[in-house]
Amino acid sequence: MKFELLRGSHGRLGDEELVGRLQAGDGRALEELYRRYAPLLLRYFYRMLWQDRDKAQDAVHDVFVKIIERPDRVDPTRRFSTWIYAVAHNLCKNEYRRHLFRQSAMNGHKPEHTVPSHEGISVDHEAFREKLEGILHEEGEDMRTMMVLRHELEMSFPEIASIVELPEGTVKSRLFYLKKRLASALEPYRIIIEK
Repeated sequence: MKFELLRGSHGRLGDEELVGRLQAGDGRALEELYRRYAPLLLRYFYRMLWQDRDKAQDAVHDVFVKIIERPDRVDPTRRFSTWIYAVAHNLCKNEYRRHLFRQSAMNGHKPEHTVPSHEGISVDHEAFREKLEGILHEEGEDMRTMMVLRHELEMSFPEIASIVELPEGTVKSRLFYLKKRLASALEPYRIIIEK
C-alpha cells in the first residue's frame, strides 16, 4: 500500500482514529502510531527477549513492517494497544521457538537467560535479578508476558486477557499465584527490594 502524508494534527487523534487514517493511506497516522508505541514495544521486547537490545529493536521493526505491509490486518474492532501487544506476544512466541530449535541443534544445551553484568550494580542486585529471571523463565512465556504487561507496562487485566487470549479470571489468578511464588522465592532478597 502506498502511503501519502496527509495534512492534519495527528497527535490529538485517538489510536483507533489513527488506524482508520492509516488504512486510508495516511502516512502521518503511521508515524504517530510509531511515535506512541515504538518506545513501549522496545521496552516490552527488551524484557521478553533476554534483555537483548538488538533483538528488541529488530522485533519493534518487525511489528511495524507488518503494519506497513498489511494495514488492513489491524483489527478495527479491538483497541489498537491490545492488538499491537497481541502481535508482539506472538512474535515473542515465535522467537522462543526459534531459540529452542537453535539450542536443540547445538546438542541440547540449555539457553542462558541471565542478566549481563553492569557497572554499578552490586553482586546482590545481580543475584536478585538472575533469580527473578530464572523464575520467570521457568514459568513460561505466557506468565512472563502477563507479568511484564501488568507490572512494567501497567496494563489492565482485560487488556492482558485479550493479548494472551485467556479469560480475565485466569489472568488474575495466575498473576496472584506467581506473585506469591516470587515473594517466597525472593524472600532472601527482601532488603534489596525495599531499597
